[in-house]
Amino acid sequence: MAKTKLDSNLTCRRIVAKFGTSLLTAGSNRLNIERMTDLVNQIAQLHDRGVEVVIVTSGAIAAGRERLGLTKKAKGVALKQVLASVGQGRLMNIYERLFEEHNVTVGQALLTKSVLVDRAGYLNTRNTLLASLEMGVIPIINENDVVAVDEIREARFGDNDNLSAMVANLIDADLLFILTDINGLYTADPNKDPSAKMIPLVEKIDEKIDSLVSGSVSGLGTGGMVTKIEAARLATASGVTVVIANGSEKDVLLKVAGGKACGTRFLPVKNKPDSRERWLLSGLSTHGKLTVDDGAALALKKKSCSLLAAGIIEVDGVFQRGDIVDICDVKGRKLGSGITNYTAVEVQSIKGAQSGNITDLLGYDSGSEVVHRNNLVIL
Repeated sequence: MAKTKLDSNLTCRRIVAKFGTSLLTAGSNRLNIERMTDLVNQIAQLHDRGVEVVIVTSGAIAAGRERLGLTKKAKGVALKQVLASVGQGRLMNIYERLFEEHNVTVGQALLTKSVLVDRAGYLNTRNTLLASLEMGVIPIINENDVVAVDEIREARFGDNDNLSAMVANLIDADLLFILTDINGLYTADPNKDPSAKMIPLVEKIDEKIDSLVSGSVSGLGTGGMVTKIEAARLATASGVTVVIANGSEKDVLLKVAGGKACGTRFLPVKNKPDSRERWLLSGLSTHGKLTVDDGAALALKKKSCSLLAAGIIEVDGVFQRGDIVDICDVKGRKLGSGITNYTAVEVQSIKGAQSGNITDLLGYDSGSEVVHRNNLVIL
């Protein structure tokens, strides 16, 4: 299938668009077809102009709730999974019908975190999605809520905000739209503080940004602004621009794709990581955390050094040699991720020690570096 040449008026070639439940239902207890039609029309226009689009959608549980005549929010894992099983097919049917009007083919992909944890599964999923885009198909992705279990946190993405960031990381997207029912990130909760102002641009997600969204939640969906900032943090670290905007604004997708300012834009890191580095940063396969002192943090960030035992002050999690661990500073901020040369038990024994003392402490030496700089990605 011949690919459409990218319209020169557009600023991105590949995007991920995430649609939340509150957006798709327009705040009601059922899917709003008018709202979905408007979103599909915009996606179809971008598709026709040469943009590769992947949709990450919520709404399966809402569709199931409507079909079964339930008016209250589902409680309990089993009921949510029943609603998802009833609603997922209905949700996809709506998307198929709406895209057929534009002669656009869509494909369904239900993902679980366990599929992407393994490097081979990560690459296989990436190849499938990229092949779909190459053939002009728009993948529509949702978490597989029918089999994922809430209590097993490691088996779930947790919400579709984080899933959309994972997908943007996976396919090396230029832009991640997180469309919701609010205009963007504010200086305070606009529902409680009339003086709250929207922030049009965030150059870096730091402690100040985190403090703005602490404790925020949304109504029908599983994520609030906190999860959207978490998603933006991952995506921007992977080199993806993120825009959080109100999906009910007229032609919002077309405006942003054309370079116009809408919502809140989060800038990506300047040096875009490669595929392997993005996988390390994704958090999909992280087994533990190493907290380092200020000296080690500075050396990692400014000098591109390896992580030595001397700089480690705390060890969390259970990991083996060759596992991925997060590296954080004393304030808990993530500095990066890397592949460890030692197990959690071994690092616990050698933390704070000079490299020359490792053999005395363990009885053997697997190298002076706990995480070698060649297996380390710093944010």
